[in-house]
Amino acid sequence: MNAPAPMPKPKGKASDTLAFLKPYLWPEGRADLKVQVLWALLAMLVGKLLTIATPFAYKWATNAFTPGAAGGKTDLLTLVLVSPVIMVLAYGVARMMSQVFNNIRDAMFAGVGQHAVRGLSNRAFNHLHNLSLRFHLQRRTGGLSRVIERGKMGIETIIRLTMMVGIPTVVEFVLTAGALGWQFDLIYVAVVAATVVVYVWFSIVASNMRIAIRKEMNEADSDSMSKAVDSLLNFETVKYFGNEQLERSRYDRATAAYEKAAIKTYTSLAWLNIGQAVIFTIGMTIVMLMSAYEVMNGTKSLGHFVLVNAFMMQLAIPLNFIGTLYREISTGLIDMEAMFKLLDEPQEVIDTPGAPDLKVGQGAVAFKDVVFSYDADRPILKGVSFEVPAGKTVAIVGPSGAGKSTISRLLFRFYDVKGGSIEIDGQDIRHINQASLRRAIGMVPQDTVLFNDTIAYNIGYGRNGASREEVEAAAEQAQISAFIASLPQGYDTEVGERGLKLSGGEKQRVAIARTLLKSPPILILDEATSALDTHTEREIQAALDEVSQNRTTLVIAHRLSTVVGADEILVLKDGLVAERGNHAELMKLKGLYFGMWERQKAADAARDQLAKALESEVPAE
Repeated sequence: MNAPAPMPKPKGKASDTLAFLKPYLWPEGRADLKVQVLWALLAMLVGKLLTIATPFAYKWATNAFTPGAAGGKTDLLTLVLVSPVIMVLAYGVARMMSQVFNNIRDAMFAGVGQHAVRGLSNRAFNHLHNLSLRFHLQRRTGGLSRVIERGKMGIETIIRLTMMVGIPTVVEFVLTAGALGWQFDLIYVAVVAATVVVYVWFSIVASNMRIAIRKEMNEADSDSMSKAVDSLLNFETVKYFGNEQLERSRYDRATAAYEKAAIKTYTSLAWLNIGQAVIFTIGMTIVMLMSAYEVMNGTKSLGHFVLVNAFMMQLAIPLNFIGTLYREISTGLIDMEAMFKLLDEPQEVIDTPGAPDLKVGQGAVAFKDVVFSYDADRPILKGVSFEVPAGKTVAIVGPSGAGKSTISRLLFRFYDVKGGSIEIDGQDIRHINQASLRRAIGMVPQDTVLFNDTIAYNIGYGRNGASREEVEAAAEQAQISAFIASLPQGYDTEVGERGLKLSGGEKQRVAIARTLLKSPPILILDEATSALDTHTEREIQAALDEVSQNRTTLVIAHRLSTVVGADEILVLKDGLVAERGNHAELMKLKGLYFGMWERQKAADAARDQLAKALESEVPAE
């Protein structure tokens, strides 16, 4: 499906929500689905007419068993019409065909309903992808997935009940009420009307009381799912600290809250059903007693008693659906409420209307007096200015919290700067569309997260539609092809969730291959080797050096040994560029960079000494 237009949000009322869903139930540009809606409505009307005819066939069949039903007439037509067999067959045919047309209605509308669910789900999914990085960093993955899933189920419930239950129920109720008024005295209509009013009133009041209980259950469900997903994503950490019992206790407390809320939910449902049954049974008993009295007095036939009973039983079906309809729509609205809150989340970074594509010439990057903060009371960058000339490598180093990774996020335009500007070949990135900007930039991050798919898929993710030969060429250039060839399934090897089946170095090489396949003119290396051992770091660094050749490269570095060859090194401190120059120039200054270098050199020396000591203690075989 094509990318949808911005999604309008309902105001929260049931009427607003149904109006919001209307375009999906009568979809523009889909004549086939509109025809299905019309056929579904026709099948519904025919089915309900047959449903109303069924009690009359039952009455006539009952009267046919009464002596003298033919009224003394002996002509063939009269005898046939009063034949119990004929009337029973008519009853059976009417009942069967009403079910047939009701199911035809459901089948005809199924395509429309599922199309609506698909369209709304895709819009919600696309909206989530358009939200800011800030939003996703603050959300819990498990809770978010449950909100989306419940929202989708709520949408499906409301659409299904509205078209397959709501409208048919109203039609059936109107036809049944009309038949009652035609066949019986007004006193019958008054009793039935009073029963309906009390029944509907009780259903609405009781259902409203259950809404708060349902909300409580949903919150407990989201909390338990969040804790489960969070614990499983951190499986290794749990094992490292032996905290399985702690995780079990946390999850048990969350599920205990859900258990309590769920019990209240189902208990309240039971009381609601009991109340509905009592109200309707009282009303039905009253009208049957009235009819029995008339039959006993000889003013009405036995079929009259059967007919009123059949009508009341017939009326019980739409009445029961009214209660169910209100409950389920209320529940669906609750389930959709959190999803609509997500849809109300504003996009933090928005393209200006008609924003042009980035036109990359040489690929020069310039930060001009950039000011940025995640929170107003905590400034991160306080006026940072530097340039990365086309084809050159500039490294940014500094202590944790200095704003190094923030620079890469700003260049990708995950956030907009608060002051100053970022330009690529003289174009302010706030005035170009985000898609073209991100096509021009490649990223090799510190923590490479892979999709739970094959190696080929993860490398090919760098450029959608790349051929297998291009994927293999990128792997060769990233120096991972030999490793892949050693695997039994080669490029079709599954990497596991988040790439956990691969080592850190292997994941980094996949990330490098993915970036090579993308072939961007601008490259960001965000502490790409800081989490690796010394040997692997040297191998990966060699591959990164090759990748960055002839590309404008910005290196966010933790280990200074990886940026010695950079054309320029910027030292960030407290949100400002404290020092700049190449490695030799910064060492001569004997300032911040010099101190960082000496400390890292001492730490490396101590580590190497420890490694040698451990090796010497290993006995020879």
